[in-house]
Amino acid sequence: MHCGELCQRLDEELETAAYADVDASANGLQVGPAATQVDHVAFAVDAAVETIDRAAEAGADLLVTHHGLIWDGIERLTGKHYRRIAPLLDDDLALYVSHLPLDGHQSLGNAAGVADVLELSNRAPFGTMGEQFIGQRGTAADPFTAPELRDTLAAELDTGGRDVQLLDFGPAEIRDVAIVTGSGVDWLDEAIEDGVDALVTGEGKQFAYHEAREAGIHVVLAGHYATETFGVRALQDLVADWGLRTTYIDHPTGL
Repeated sequence: MHCGELCQRLDEELETAAYADVDASANGLQVGPAATQVDHVAFAVDAAVETIDRAAEAGADLLVTHHGLIWDGIERLTGKHYRRIAPLLDDDLALYVSHLPLDGHQSLGNAAGVADVLELSNRAPFGTMGEQFIGQRGTAADPFTAPELRDTLAAELDTGGRDVQLLDFGPAEIRDVAIVTGSGVDWLDEAIEDGVDALVTGEGKQFAYHEAREAGIHVVLAGHYATETFGVRALQDLVADWGLRTTYIDHPTGL
């Protein structure tokens, strides 16, 4: 399959164009010619020297990541930009990126993957970003206690040995859960306004402790990397169904 055709199919599935005005990431094909032939696709959360080198060693023609290399444009190909882009060019490896579109996709996205782990029902989009959504909310079939919610995520997520943190300030029974993966604690106010019992996200900020405590809501910090492996793995399954060879590159950061 030509790279351009594959990227177009991914863009259509992920509704990439809808996020153009709200995402700092240059989503879609970031590096490489659209005309190149793609037979083998590698998938990783981050585009970094390590994952690029491993994709090249695996013989991939295209690397698909959640976090790419181009944010608000590049003025100069020096320093870290050169270190990361040079091996792509040296190994003739293209790069496709999906940031917020892959967070917000309601079946393939990162938040949807976390909701699958928690077996949530009555799901709906959550986490507004302009006119788009970057998360999901749902209802637990059987209510969780706060430690049960934390322990379920710790058992199922690739945390790289990092403990799942819990701000245990909410009700005794957790039924309604909102999810914004990665650095999603900025949507705590929206979770409070929506009346959910817990917000699950990746990493926290200082303000969240006091706001959660004062509002009486649980916050679970399960790791930025750990909460964002689901989207690229779902894309791997999709691309494999399209008949291409795939490889997943796991490189947890512990953050």
